[in-house]
Order: sequence, then structure tokens, then C-alpha cells
Amino acid sequence: MPSLWNARGAAVAGALALAGLLGLGTPAQAQKQDWGTVKGQVVWADKAVPKRAAVNVTADKGHCLSKGPLLDQSYIINPKNKGVKYTVVWLLAADKKDTTALPVHPGLAKAPADPAVIDQPCCQFEPFVLAMREGQTLLLKNSAPISHNSNVIGGAAGPNINPLLPAGKQTEVKNVTARPTPISVSCSIHPWMKAYIRVFNHPYFAVTDENGQFEIKNAPAGRYRLVAWHPGVGWVTGEGTEPDRYGKPITIRGAGAVTNVGKLDMREPKD
Repeated sequence: MPSLWNARGAAVAGALALAGLLGLGTPAQAQKQDWGTVKGQVVWADKAVPKRAAVNVTADKGHCLSKGPLLDQSYIINPKNKGVKYTVVWLLAADKKDTTALPVHPGLAKAPADPAVIDQPCCQFEPFVLAMREGQTLLLKNSAPISHNSNVIGGAAGPNINPLLPAGKQTEVKNVTARPTPISVSCSIHPWMKAYIRVFNHPYFAVTDENGQFEIKNAPAGRYRLVAWHPGVGWVTGEGTEPDRYGKPITIRGAGAVTNVGKLDMREPKD
């Protein structure tokens, strides 16, 4: 019997050694999730950069124009580097049919305790595009000296509310669930005011800054898909000839490394 157990032990040891040589690792090592950072930049690829037209202010002109003309927010593009602000970028599983949850870094297991805020300081929503996580509270705020309302249209998943917000007031919205489509926000008192909200059930999303840049930290290493969406053009990334809701495949490096996906080209949508 001892010789039999020794033989089995030697066989197991040999198999583990062979797995190590082949780069397969032990079962525990194979299951260990690694993490890294994804970064990149969304840029306007067409030659002509859309100009921001002045908004036709029809109400509360004294306040709304107190800091100068209001400009349309549909496309905010940095003329120096063509970076596009307010593009939402996020991760999906590599397999288009895979609906299982993404691995989440232990430090990001819970939704942020701080609320996701949309303010209305001077007759425009700030931010124009907001990304938030399921389980996070949405705070609708009015820091202006005039009244606004926030008409939130969340469709079948909700919320569908339209609270009046007097000067300096705010209201909290809880239980905002993740969904594949954006939530729209508007103000009927000032009809040019619009905003969009994207809600996710994981922490791997970002909104591009004034240079079109984004960064997603503590992302799971491995093969995934990178999706980008902008309210003006819709989908930005794709695997084929046209961008779509599945984005483009990427491989995220682990061990805390940075995976730079480079520039993601955005173009005027075709008629």
C-alpha cells in the first residue's frame, strides 16, 4: 500500500510540474483573477469638427445668460487634440452571448456610497452625460437661484419622475437599475436642457473628459470587449465595418499593468 500511495503522489507531482512547464498553472492559480487598468482616448475622426451653436434661451434670460451665451452640448470637442467629451466607455464579456457578471475587484465590490449627481447651476445640466452604478443613489440637484424641474424618463425599468426643484433644492432617487439603454433627463421650464444617464451593474465604465480621455482601473485581466457610446452619434466602437453595441475585442493585461487601447475614432453618423 505505501508504494501505491507513493506512486500516486509521484504521478500528481509530475502532472503539476508538467502543467507549470506548459504555463497552465495549478487549479488554484488558474482560478486566480488578475487586474489591470484600461485607458484610451475618443477622438473626432472626420475633418470637419462640429461647431457648438448658441442655445436659443427663451426663459429666465437674466440668470441663464449671466455667464455668457449658452452653447449646445451635443458635441464638445477639444480643437487642439479632437478629443470628444461625454463619451461613455465600458467593458463587456468577450463572448457576445455571455451574460454572466464580470469579475469584480474586491475593492470595488460595493456600489459607491456617494451619490451620482446631476446639477442645474446655470440652465444646463452638469454633467451632460452621467454614468452610475446600480445600487448608487441618484441626486437631482438645483444649485441655481431659479426653479428647474428634472423630467427623468427611464422607460419600463424606471424611474419615471418629474420633480419640481425650487432654487437650492434637491431630491434623491434610489433603486436605479442597470439597463442597456440610456435614461434621458430634461427640463420643461427650459426646454433646451437635456442630459443622459447610463447605469451599469459593475464598476468598469468611464466618461471621457475634456480631452476625450478615459481610464478604467482595477479591471479584470483577460479578453473582453470595449464598448463606447455618445449621445450624438450612438455607438463608437465595433469589430466590423460599423460600430455596434458589442464594441471591439481587447486583451487587458494584469499585474497592475496599463492597457492603452489608443485612439477610438468617432465619426458623424451616416444618414
